[in-house]
Amino acid sequence: MTQFEEYAKLLVEVGVNIQKGQNLVISSPVDCAWFVRLCAKAAYDAGCREVINCWDDDELSREKGLRAADDVFDTVPAWRVDMLTGYARGGAAFLRIAAEDPENLKGVDPDRLLRLRRASGKALEEYRRLTMTNAVAWSIGSIPIPSWARKVFPGRVEEESMEKLWDAIFAAVRVTGDGKAVERWREHTAAIQERVEKLNALNLESLHYTNSLGTDLTVRLPEGHLWAGGASRTKGGVPFIANMPTEEIFTAPLRTGVDGVVYASMPLSEDGNLVDKFYMVVKEGKIVEVHAETGEETLKAGISVDEGASYFGEVALVPYDSPISNQKLLYYNTLFDENASCHLAFGEAYSECIRGGESMTPEELKAHGLNSSITHVDFMVGTADLRITGRTRDGREVPVFIDGNFAL
Repeated sequence: MTQFEEYAKLLVEVGVNIQKGQNLVISSPVDCAWFVRLCAKAAYDAGCREVINCWDDDELSREKGLRAADDVFDTVPAWRVDMLTGYARGGAAFLRIAAEDPENLKGVDPDRLLRLRRASGKALEEYRRLTMTNAVAWSIGSIPIPSWARKVFPGRVEEESMEKLWDAIFAAVRVTGDGKAVERWREHTAAIQERVEKLNALNLESLHYTNSLGTDLTVRLPEGHLWAGGASRTKGGVPFIANMPTEEIFTAPLRTGVDGVVYASMPLSEDGNLVDKFYMVVKEGKIVEVHAETGEETLKAGISVDEGASYFGEVALVPYDSPISNQKLLYYNTLFDENASCHLAFGEAYSECIRGGESMTPEELKAHGLNSSITHVDFMVGTADLRITGRTRDGREVPVFIDGNFAL
């Protein structure tokens, strides 16, 4: 078994954990078709009923952004909505191969991108709800493409940059070619679960973040919040791993309970544009100011998609001394960068982060303090000197992070 085959098998058997007789929808750039074929073969080997493919392409996306008729960005084709929502209603699993040029849409009118995001969010609301509430199994993996590899490893010939990015990804997802990646991931998720249980036992009321960048942020947590990480479970009890790789433990903040200033520690690739050297000012949960040396307009557009986009939906803990962080690479891809650093996300909260949340209505989730939005954007805040102090509901102060790493 090659490393490519082992990785495909891992995404199918551990990522989405395909079940016999279940459909699998794979979304991918056309550049990655050869890898999608490996995933499809692994899925059929595991008893998949049918593999359905959804293709996209960086070059075509850019041409559309620059040259399509203006009204195109206010609508989503009915066939796309019907397909994704229909398969989700029918219990399909969803695998996304996330590989794109981080600056593919640089120069495209930001208003067009914002309108398209709003239209997509509204049209695909049911599909988003089914995935965000774990009604279906879903997972995101990634493989190199030349434009992305050149960004991560500039100044090298294409073959070398592709090879180096492959090596980094294989290390991040624990694939060595020995056929034992599935076993390694079971051990890894079990270790994450141990720390999840420790955090849940603390019954924290708030977290206070400080570091030398200037972050001074207090994050209150809703009563009944739950930390999660490693494997999630569908409502039918099937375990799956939403991000491959994953190193994070996460929960939802109280929608109106975030106050202070937070500085990003890495660039953010958002809507095909880079946002770099930025910070946010937050009052009573709402992002009231954003400042960035690069991509400020992109960031402002991101937090104005809808009302919930300017509030936080996730707080995630990742040790500075962890496998992906120790690679000392900037991937320009949130799937990897968020698993190298503590991060926050503005937008939608995950329903699994509140006790009983997966069976709650959107109105009930809001009543319990969780944010709702058609968007969810992670940005990285972890540093080597990050300190996070927790306060429990019985008034104790507990060091959660010291010098960028868990103190628990």
